[in-house]
Amino acid sequence: MANNRRRLVGTVTSDKMEKTVVVEVTRTKTHPLYHKVVRVTKRYMAHDENNAAKIGDTVRIVESQPMSRHKRWVVESILEA
Repeated sequence: MANNRRRLVGTVTSDKMEKTVVVEVTRTKTHPLYHKVVRVTKRYMAHDENNAAKIGDTVRIVESQPMSRHKRWVVESILEA
């Protein structure tokens, strides 16, 4: 039973909240005018039920229904501790 939810891989940058982590996802894209490859970073708040993820961990997050004003992602798995 595969689903169509988006999955992203990023690094945990904050774990100070209860059951929530901030995940920073970095991707590369080409600048439209100068054609230089630039890094674009975006931060997502993700639900972490067991408070298992710590700062510096690489995690996979998956899209979910809104849990709060900012949380729309859930930590699916911790890839690298």
